[in-house]
This record gives sequence, structure tokens and C-alpha cells, in this order.
Amino acid sequence: MTTQTAIKYQKKRLSKKRLLELYRGLLRPRMIEEKMLVLLRQGRISKWFSGIGQEAISVGVTAAMQPEEYIFPMHRNLGVFTTREVPLERLFCQWQGKMKGFTKGRDRSFHFGAKDWNIVGMISHLGPQLSLASGIAMAHKLGDEANVSVAFTGEGGTSEGEFHEALNTAAVWQLPVIFVIENNGYGLSTPASEQYRAEKLSDRGIGYGMEAVTIDGNNVLEVYHTIDEIAKDLRKNPRPYLVECMTFRMRGHEEASGTKYVPKDLMDHWAEKDPLKNYETFLLEEGILTEQYITDLRAEIKAEINAGLDTAYAEPDVDFSHELETTDIYAPHIQTVTPPNGVTTEKRMIDAISDGLNEAMVNYDKLILMGQDIADYGGVFKITNGFTDKFGKERVRNTPLCESAIVGIGLGLSIKGYKSMVEMQFADFVTCGFNQIVNNLAKLHYRWGQNADVVVRMPTGGGVGAGPYHSQSTEAWFFHVPGLKIVYPSNPVDAKGLLLAAFEDPNPVMYFEHKALYRSLTANVPEGYYTTEIGKAALAAEGESVSIITYGMGVHWAKAATEEMGIDADVLDLRSLLPIDYEAIEATVKKTNKVIILHEDTLTGGVGAEISAYISEHLFEHLDAPVVRVASLDTPFPFAKELEKGFLPVERFRTALEKLISY
Repeated sequence: MTTQTAIKYQKKRLSKKRLLELYRGLLRPRMIEEKMLVLLRQGRISKWFSGIGQEAISVGVTAAMQPEEYIFPMHRNLGVFTTREVPLERLFCQWQGKMKGFTKGRDRSFHFGAKDWNIVGMISHLGPQLSLASGIAMAHKLGDEANVSVAFTGEGGTSEGEFHEALNTAAVWQLPVIFVIENNGYGLSTPASEQYRAEKLSDRGIGYGMEAVTIDGNNVLEVYHTIDEIAKDLRKNPRPYLVECMTFRMRGHEEASGTKYVPKDLMDHWAEKDPLKNYETFLLEEGILTEQYITDLRAEIKAEINAGLDTAYAEPDVDFSHELETTDIYAPHIQTVTPPNGVTTEKRMIDAISDGLNEAMVNYDKLILMGQDIADYGGVFKITNGFTDKFGKERVRNTPLCESAIVGIGLGLSIKGYKSMVEMQFADFVTCGFNQIVNNLAKLHYRWGQNADVVVRMPTGGGVGAGPYHSQSTEAWFFHVPGLKIVYPSNPVDAKGLLLAAFEDPNPVMYFEHKALYRSLTANVPEGYYTTEIGKAALAAEGESVSIITYGMGVHWAKAATEEMGIDADVLDLRSLLPIDYEAIEATVKKTNKVIILHEDTLTGGVGAEISAYISEHLFEHLDAPVVRVASLDTPFPFAKELEKGFLPVERFRTALEKLISY
């Protein structure tokens, strides 16, 4: 029988059962969305991003995937969740901000992950999930698993840098991941003609050295067949693939936006290509579907929706719990400090860090090191020199210049139970990976309970004549971000112990290491495996007259100044900035009653400001003088030697210390 549909279907070898499953797959999200639009008007949910008219992509893709394979959906991919049979009452609770949802009321719509269904939702920045999917794919490849991952993005999202970084890295590493572009014509109100100049977005795959195809995204059978064939091939021969699905957004970006900016004839054209109506007509004409079946199925789905809503309505609204909110920031971890074995060897700071990495690689089979030039070259500072010979290039990986994608891949690895270290060649370059760190690594456990077992190494600091882009102190950028941990060792012993503690911790740790100390500082460093407690400060010197609170290079400036000036001082080495050891701060303040805070970072908004505020608020009655802060100038970091000397706080610290002592 010749069909009268606007979409031409090919059943190929699909069974009647499978064809009807795909029909049910299309109908369920359509009926749920229609109900959600009613609830939106009633104020029962706060926002809705409609995928009406685009269901064939989500349903076709998900149906072609194995249940254990991860999918990374976006706003309009309800069909991913329904095809994976996520319980409707949990989805409804999520959209109403109830505790029985997936984020305990902390996030909305599809910004969540569902671990039991191998779904990882998006964040509003649109592109980062592409890198996470690459990380999952990398785990599949490392573990010799015949699996693929799938990540969705829109045509607007392809303009983001993360799109380029994720696809480029996946191609270089030949990762088994399918990138699906839902080209629905508009990024909010901006038409595709103002987003890109390529005739087809699939053409971009050529530039990345990957295969790519453009298909009819409203044809559920074409989507299913395409993804099924690609996935089967990629499971045998791992590599990335780009699939552009042409479709259209029949409603606003979100409901408040409307569609007045869309020409009527364009809306009419795509209305004729409705994926549900066309497929329904096709199945009826093929004798696979009957009107009675449709009536019965609609009644069944309606009852399912109503039952789910009844359950969601019965759930109480979330109550604020200070304890729950604060404890959920981090994945549970009770650190048991491993003491050193007593055998020591004199090592430079750089050697201690290298030794710590080596111990971690031996101790954790699923630890992956990633960074620019860290493989055969050994990194620009030679910290990983010889590592590829010992651990292989699968575990010690040179990366493209894609800081954001590499952090995201590290997070994807974490979801699959791996640990990863990402080396920023210089701490300054972390700006290119900032979004993944502060919006994904830091927030994932708080949002939906997924830990981020990633250590980001940050060669930092000045004093080496490296200028504005290789000398900055960037710790304060992350000090403000809940969910991260920050360590900053000042000596070789702590450098190794804190690094190993960072790898033990299942949470994201920013590990700062001062470049000027790499080869200028030596100590007797314990051999073998040991850890230093994260969040625990240490006294680098003890005295009675003044407390100097500092970290990193500041410890050495403070010790040199007090020794040369003959000042009897407590020098408190914070070692960890998140969490910070307020008990140690309180003890030294109560002991000396005078405090000066020193750090290399610029003054305004630095870590010292928070410590000063804490002391003033909680320990004011123990002070015999105002709290003093000394830091670098509030300017960019200069290059010339004399300018650098004036920028750094060394001389200003001595003046301030002398003044405080005589107060």
C-alpha cells in the first residue's frame, strides 16, 4: 500500500512488535508534554522546554542504544527518559521541585542525571555534556567494552567552543561516541542562518576527520536505523560519528518565548511533518496499527500519567535543611591519614610531586593522567618524564589544546569509576576550562549525587620572570566555589602527601604547585605511599609575638623575614584553602593576639580577605591590633624583573610586619 504521509518510511527488517514499541515511544512523551503544558498554565510547574515535534530523535536514538550505554540529553529530549522507562512519578517530582525527584529540589527540568538508567543530563551552558560523553566513551575503550555513548546538542550549541573541543579530542583519540545535532532551526529566536554558514552541519565532521551524516530527524525509522547501524559498527571499530537530525521546534524555546518570530508558512510546512501523526498514519496504512489499539494505548498512557501525577502531588514540598544542603556539597569521604614509613630521601619539590604521581599510578589501576605534552616529552617541567615507558600511553595521555574538553572527559571517566588527573600546563590556562570546573566538577554531587573524582594540577606563581600569562595566582577564583577542594603545599613533603590525599578523595581537588619552588627547594621526603590530611594547617615556625597566616611561597617569605628581623612568630602554613583550618587559625590568634595575613595573589578579593573577615567576626576580643593583610598589587602580573619585584609583596610584608609588632 502506498502511504499518504509527508514522511517516507522504510521498515526494513523491523518486527511488528518493534514498530509498535516505537509508536508507543513517540506517543508517551507527546501526551506527557501536552499534560505539562496544562500544568504550566496552572502554575504547577515553573518552566517547560517543549520537544513537541522532535520526539522521533530522542525515541529513535534511545531505542537503538543498549540499556547499559550512556546517553547525554538536553532540554527537548523527554523521549530519552521515557524510552528508558524512568518512572513518571519521579520525573513529575523533579519538575515540581520535590524531594522524590532527582535533584532534591535543587535543579529543574532536565538538568539532572539518572544513574540507574545511565542518563546524564545537561547544564544550561549546552556544550559541556559533549565532553562528558567523550569521557564515558574513553572509559569504554580503556576497558575494552563494546559500548558507545551518545550526546545531544542543538544547532546553536555547535557554535560553542566545547563543541569543537569535544569533537576534536574524540576524533584524535578515536573514542566510540555518537554526537547528535538536533537541528531544529532556531536557537531561541536566532535562526540557523545567523548561527553558521555551512550548508550542512554534518559537513563539519569532515574537518574533524570523522564520518558524518544528515538525516530526517522527524522520521523515527530513519533515526532508529541510522543510529542502530552506526552504533553496531562503532562497538566493533571504536571511533566518533556525527549525526545531524533535521527537525523543527514547533513551540517556543521555552513556553514564555512564543513563536511569533517564525514565519507562518515555515510552521505550516513542519506541522505537516509531525513525527507522531505521520508514523501513526503509516502504521495504520500498513495494517500494523488499529484505531482501537490507539484508543486503548492512549487510555493506558493517560492513566499512567495521572497515577504518576497523583504520587507527585502527594509528595510534600522540600524543607530546607542546613545540614543536608551543606553536607551534600561533597561526596562522603573520611580521610584516614597514611603515615610515612620512616625512610626518607632528599628530594626537590618537583621530584616529590613526580614521586607522588608515580605512587598514585601504581596504587590506582584506573587512574588516567592527561595534559599537554605530558607523555613522551614528560611535560614542560618534566614531572611525568619516563611515565609512558612505565604506565603506557593509554594512561599517560598527551592532549590537544582543549582544556575544557579534557576536564569534561575527566568527569566522564569519573562517572565510569575512573580517577583522572588533568594538568594545566600553567595555572593561567585554566580559564579555558573554567566552566567545566566551576559548573560541572563542583556542582554535580550537590545537584544529583554524582561525584567528580578529578584532580586538576595547577603550576602557579611568579618570581620566575614569566610575565602576565604564566605567573598568575588563580586560587581565589576557585576559593569562592562550593564543591571544590583546594590544596597548596609549600614544601616537598606536603607536596607528595597532599597529592596522594587528593587522589584518595573522591571529590574534585585543585592542586596548586609553585613553579619557583620546583627546583629551589629540597627536603627529606618519605619514600613510598603516605598522605597528608586535606583541611589541616601546620605550623612552619612557632613564636609568641605575632601570627603570620600564609600558604605556598608566602611561607618562605614569612620565615625568611622573621629570621632576618629577629621576630618571634607563629608561621601558620594553611596547606589547604578549601576546606580551611579555622581551628588552627583560632589557636594561633588566641596565642599571639596579633595577626598578619600574607599571600602572593593580588589583595582585593583574595583568600586573605575571607580569613581577615573570619578573625574580625569570631576572634575580635582576642586581638591586640587590627588584622593586617599583605599581598601583591592589584595589577596584572608584570614581566620585567624590577616590576615583578615591586608587584610581589615581599618588601611590603616586612614593613607591615615591623609596624604590627610595634603597635
